[in-house]
Amino acid sequence: MGEQDVIELLVTQHGQIRDLFDEVEQAPPDRLEEAFDRLTRMLSVHETAEEEIVHPYARRKLDNGQGVVGDRLTEENRAKQLLLELHKGGVDHPQFWERLGELRTAVTMHARSEERYEFAKLRANTSTVERRAMAAAVRAAESLAPLRPHPGTESATKNMLMGTPIALMERAREMIRKGLGKHT
Repeated sequence: MGEQDVIELLVTQHGQIRDLFDEVEQAPPDRLEEAFDRLTRMLSVHETAEEEIVHPYARRKLDNGQGVVGDRLTEENRAKQLLLELHKGGVDHPQFWERLGELRTAVTMHARSEERYEFAKLRANTSTVERRAMAAAVRAAESLAPLRPHPGTESATKNMLMGTPIALMERAREMIRKGLGKHT
């Protein structure tokens, strides 16, 4: 993956997210929480990296970048709100499946909009070297991203100031729980 383009990386992750939704929907009851946790992590980490790396670059580089990114951030905030509600309610909540369907629709529409309006323009307005550097930066941002949704942090600055300390605490808590033999 070392020489991967950021657009290829993110589109691949969009596919992985679709697969994780399928996994949750098909999970047996005793594996549902674990599958949902994987989806939650992937969405949280993916969106944080986009907010820290891709959106700021697109905002500067694209014609009407401010508008293109503003629309994506609104979509991301809505998806984070839904994901947070789902996470707080848990997989046993009576409306879990209905809310999961809403989340899947919101995330799918958001991914399509990113690919069509932001990623296509980024590809046309950046060099291969820039896209490869952005891919490396996205991977680095993902390694420090929170594991749970945090609506209201849809900017690079807020993610850096709030997201990294939250991510470190979440990851430390997860390691302790695993060490004690508890689920996250």
